[in-house]
Amino acid sequence: MAKQALGNLPRHNPCAQCGKPIVAPDWVESSPGRTSYLWCCEACGYRFEAVAYFAESKSEPEPIAA
Repeated sequence: MAKQALGNLPRHNPCAQCGKPIVAPDWVESSPGRTSYLWCCEACGYRFEAVAYFAESKSEPEPIAA
């Protein structure tokens, strides 16, 4: 699992049940091309997961010096 920089975490995501803002996700899991966030609302106790999918980078490989 890749470490998520704290400055890049989503903040104040609204609860999917009651709409109250949630300060930060309880859990973050990353793999190539996607990041999953587990949210838990302190106001109503609802838990839900949000997944972000990223396009694969199509950069060319670095040439090997001869």
